[in-house]
Amino acid sequence: MGFVPKPEGSLSPAPLTAPASPAAGAGPVPARPGGPAPVDKDTTAGILFGIGAYGLWGLLPLYFYVLHPAGAVEIVANRVVWSLLFCVLLITVTRSWRVLAAAFRDRTVIGPLSVAAALIAVNWLTYTYGVTTGQAVEASLGYFINPLVSVLLGVFVLKEKLRPLQWAAVGIGFVAVGVLTVSYGKLPWIALTLALSFGLYGFVKKRVGPRAEAITSLTVETIVLAPVAAATMIFLAVSGSATLAANGAGHFWLLVASGVITAVPLLFFGASARRLPMTTIGLLQYFAPVLQFIVALVVFKETMTPDRWAGFGVVWLALLVLTVDMLHTARKNSVTRKRARAAA
Repeated sequence: MGFVPKPEGSLSPAPLTAPASPAAGAGPVPARPGGPAPVDKDTTAGILFGIGAYGLWGLLPLYFYVLHPAGAVEIVANRVVWSLLFCVLLITVTRSWRVLAAAFRDRTVIGPLSVAAALIAVNWLTYTYGVTTGQAVEASLGYFINPLVSVLLGVFVLKEKLRPLQWAAVGIGFVAVGVLTVSYGKLPWIALTLALSFGLYGFVKKRVGPRAEAITSLTVETIVLAPVAAATMIFLAVSGSATLAANGAGHFWLLVASGVITAVPLLFFGASARRLPMTTIGLLQYFAPVLQFIVALVVFKETMTPDRWAGFGVVWLALLVLTVDMLHTARKNSVTRKRARAAA
């Protein structure tokens, strides 16, 4: 797989460095004690941060559920505005205003992040609409098929050559979409919109790379979206459709909390991505749609007909094939790097 799209700026793992050779005449290097190697604290922390990030994203439908009767448009508008205020607070605390200003002066950063802002707005609106209208199962499907979209983007945009198992996974994915189209009686447009928008979002953020870290990236995106979001909130308030101040203090503070709920998993993900290889991140990403799927069935009581189970089963088969290929490739690359270091 060419890249793993993520809900924030792409962060590359630290480059591998060969261990320093002992100085001449320094004497023999003491042998390392036997037994298993000590647990890497950075790796453990990275996995915990990753589980925290994807776990929070997986449980996000429960948050939208308790925001009833707020609709998707109001939820997303509040999410943008309050996220911006929370980001401004973080930028102030971390004294990162110069970094933010530099991002706005850099066309190679502000341009892609503006496109990313539009893509994530489409993604948030579609996902929130799906959850708030009783279609959370289909919404989870979007994130299940997202890795397949990433593979296709690698082919058509980056001109990458697919390995045989990747081609097999893509082919199985197309069969799955066909089966699900028949079972739903229509094209699963919510799932496809989510997968495509998030795949393109990840691709754009990958192009930005480490030039904009998580908080700077999210701040820029919310600044781009804030005028439209604020205008939407004003329109809803004037038209009497807003629920922000009309459903009690609890509802008000739940909507305000959307800023924290948006930013915290992004921070967790950033901390995870700095500590883990992309293969591990790629496996952890399945954690979110699995939780979303379970919440849709157990909490929201959405129905799954036999033909829909069949469609999801085909999707999971495609993901299994893709995962096997990813693990095999990662292992092969690891062996190659070890041999290269041994020969150096």
